[in-house]
Amino acid sequence: MTNVRYGKLATGLIGAWFLLSLAASALKVFENVPAGPPVLLGLAVLIPIVLFSSWYGASAGFRQFAMTLDPRALTMVQAWRIGGFVFLVLHAHGILPGLFALPAGWGDIAIGLTAPLVATKLSHANHRRGFILWQLLGMLDLVMAVSLGTLAGLIRPDGIATFAVPLLIVFHVICIAHARRWPRGEQPGRAATPLHARHEAGA
Repeated sequence: MTNVRYGKLATGLIGAWFLLSLAASALKVFENVPAGPPVLLGLAVLIPIVLFSSWYGASAGFRQFAMTLDPRALTMVQAWRIGGFVFLVLHAHGILPGLFALPAGWGDIAIGLTAPLVATKLSHANHRRGFILWQLLGMLDLVMAVSLGTLAGLIRPDGIATFAVPLLIVFHVICIAHARRWPRGEQPGRAATPLHARHEAGA
């Protein structure tokens, strides 16, 4: 399967996943048992990540496709998380408890504000450790926000929690995979993206 076909397939799956999340939200498919553990939320977040990891590990073609994705663009996508300031505003008006709003809000703002800087300044082998550390912090922020929101009874297993959170975690994982392959002194878009072209040139 070519990278173009993988791209179309991945786009179609993401679109179907988004629609499924919206439908599940509207139909309350993932309602938890009152006072019970958030099993459904955990599964809804974990299953997409597990499926991606399994596909990535089992398919050389899919791995090659993933390595054609620009880690700078995937990192820049995280900038939208600056919208976490809404949590702080709602907390200031007494709508959200500080247990959730403060760490989730400030964490999202920190990741959102620094995403452009990381994408443009740290996305090369000379800053590999800093780039990977930022990606890990971004993942930690998402996990923490979902965990605290669940404990506070604010997050339901539908909508953004079952789509955006695992999707952004997958983006972080792909960026880390890129960084681990970066040759010394080369930009990711030039080193990782044309990996298949190198094989063709050497053939």
